[in-house]
Amino acid sequence: MKFTKPALSIADQIALLERRGMTVPDRARAEHYLRHISYYRLRAYWLPFETPAEVNGDHAFREGASFDDAVSLYVFDRQLRLLVMDAVERIEVSFRGTWAHHLAMKYGPHGYIDGTLYGRQDHYAKALAGLIEEIDRSRDTFIEHYRQKYDDPELPPIWMAAEVMSLGQLSKWLGNLKLRSDRQAIAKPYGLDEKVLVSAAHHIAHVRNICAHHGRLWNKQFTVTMKLPQYPASLKLAINPTTERRLYNTLAAIGYLIGIIASGSDWRRNLINLIDEYPLADTAAMGFPANWRDMAAWRVAA
Repeated sequence: MKFTKPALSIADQIALLERRGMTVPDRARAEHYLRHISYYRLRAYWLPFETPAEVNGDHAFREGASFDDAVSLYVFDRQLRLLVMDAVERIEVSFRGTWAHHLAMKYGPHGYIDGTLYGRQDHYAKALAGLIEEIDRSRDTFIEHYRQKYDDPELPPIWMAAEVMSLGQLSKWLGNLKLRSDRQAIAKPYGLDEKVLVSAAHHIAHVRNICAHHGRLWNKQFTVTMKLPQYPASLKLAINPTTERRLYNTLAAIGYLIGIIASGSDWRRNLINLIDEYPLADTAAMGFPANWRDMAAWRVAA
């Protein structure tokens, strides 16, 4: 099938939206957002207001649909991404530090590059190659200092390597550790089973990448999911097992981890305030259970 859709001017984009039944209260404002955000990007935020069209293959909006409502959802999603990224930064730094400290204390500053510590040698070789690339690209002062002063081992100690490692890379190093006792020791400060920690690190890295590339988050259905925890009870009770692919469980896990990593943080309260500020952002579309405000995890934050 050949693609035949023409490119449309901003004025024609507005006309198309109006023909399909969308109200455009402020044309100048609509032109501004369509120019600086784009029709295609905003389309994801007016999808909830669409209804089946009489003409097959066309689109239509339900009565009362407004361009301003779509923009409101877009702004909510942007604020949500920023809030999630703020938490992920703290979680990533904590995970890297805990991983590096445990391996350094048990196996020494450079023990982490010993291939016998890892279960899958092919995964280890790939992870090591990726880390070497990151270190070679790095112009951080501490990496440059190590290069200039030391040549054996070629790679820096684990606490330096951790600083140039992404959360996605870290999840692979962590998950490939051969001994469950090592993974469990790294998971212990978070009160989690090692399988849950590895899974959470992998999933949160996926979510972080969506945020970093400005992807839609609020009603996303994830392909990379997190293993649901059976303990601690405070986290298990906050999880919604019926919506594993939605954002809610991610937010519950992030809130739990922030409670450990930065106990004085208002992160969960800020999330609740954001949801209250944008009532159009349907919490059910994010996987929130109907009674989520009554759960202990969120009552504490209210």
